[in-house]
Amino acid sequence: MLTHHDVTIPNALQVFDEVKDTGLKCIGCKDVGLKLEQYKELFSGFKKQGIESFLEVVTYSEEEHFRGVDLALKIGVDNLIGGMPMYTKKTMDYLKEKKARLGFYPYIGRITEHPCIMGGSIEEVISDGKEAEKHGINGINLLLYRYTEDQKKLLAAIKALKVPLIVAGNVANFEQIAELKQNKIWAFTIGGAVLEQKFVKNGSTKEQIQAVLKAL
Repeated sequence: MLTHHDVTIPNALQVFDEVKDTGLKCIGCKDVGLKLEQYKELFSGFKKQGIESFLEVVTYSEEEHFRGVDLALKIGVDNLIGGMPMYTKKTMDYLKEKKARLGFYPYIGRITEHPCIMGGSIEEVISDGKEAEKHGINGINLLLYRYTEDQKKLLAAIKALKVPLIVAGNVANFEQIAELKQNKIWAFTIGGAVLEQKFVKNGSTKEQIQAVLKAL
């Protein structure tokens, strides 16, 4: 993700230009941080490169949420991820009304703060996920490593859900990547850890991405 602290980085276009030839198959950013024309240029670049795109909605009010959804429709994203759980059904209805052809992977659990964290009991999180599945979502955007309770127990319990999972937030080391692979998590996002050079000491952004891809 071309993001840091749940905001799209201001030099996202330049960073994308640096990493676009690394073999990345997926890339994205948040619904805050850039102007509309910048988002259009950025996502046009993703499409030209043949890279699947993701826009993550991290805003809380209903007005802000649907502003993010509309942004996704305007700039032609492949996948809309995030979005507060209370808007999941309304978002699915809205996307169907607009005949939108994109994947939708909402948050589950009690989402608070910015950058977003997830609370709630494991039972509540799983219940949220099962309710979201009923609405025809494509998958779930799970803040596993930002969960305020027992992350290991949640990782085990989440297997009760049937849809693909994206683990978002605080993936910051190779041990976590190995854990996600072992548990057959469909996808995960990395943003800040790459920019903070956590995978290759003093390495470039391109070298960080190459190291992560090699670990997959």
